[in-house]
Amino acid sequence: MSSQTARSATRDGVPLYDQVRETLARQISSGELAPGAALPSEFQLAAQLGVSQGTVRKALNTLTRERLVVRRQGKGTFVVEQTPADVHFRFFNVFHADGRRVLPGSRGTRVRSGKANAEECARLRLAPGAPVWRIARLRTLEDRAFMRERVVLSAALFPKLDVRVGGIPNTLYDMFQADFGVLIVRASDAVWGAACPAALAGTFGIATGTPITVIDRVAYDLDDMPVEWRMSFGHLDGLVYRANVG
Repeated sequence: MSSQTARSATRDGVPLYDQVRETLARQISSGELAPGAALPSEFQLAAQLGVSQGTVRKALNTLTRERLVVRRQGKGTFVVEQTPADVHFRFFNVFHADGRRVLPGSRGTRVRSGKANAEECARLRLAPGAPVWRIARLRTLEDRAFMRERVVLSAALFPKLDVRVGGIPNTLYDMFQADFGVLIVRASDAVWGAACPAALAGTFGIATGTPITVIDRVAYDLDDMPVEWRMSFGHLDGLVYRANVG
């Protein structure tokens, strides 16, 4: 095995590219590499981290697939900045029937504190009675309420969320990164149909029992730890839920 190959293989049984990926991901999560910042060149990173350029390139390829960095031809590699548009287009999966993206608004947002119940503890891997934030809001399209959202977050990860200047924005994940250093990298959605309960029928302007869509989401951070549990109840009415597979 050549010295170049050896330097690209493993250290302490862990592939070197995984270790480089972990190091850079930590720097992104902590803000040491700020959103939008340019990364050093592959040559510079290899020298700093004591690995080959091939190892750095493999780590950057992984970070690119995870959408933590973006490569710009002739300019270099940059930390992804989770803007409201980026968050919306990546994580909101409701579309018009003709394929156009839905750009929802929000209203009636409420933030309340409490102690995690058994299901919240299970979904977010919290200790019994851990403090949580519960966010409730309506999502709107052209002033029509079409979705009720309930979001649960660990209060330890998001201190003083209830007194955040500017309140709770329309998109959450960019706020998570910018204000709290929490970077969402993936989400798992379960989707099913249900009969609209009486409590929501008036909100949506439909009859009790009308079919609605339920979306049960858990969102995960860099450590693949659950950060957010979100339940969405939607009267899509001509809209569709669309997810890419593979």
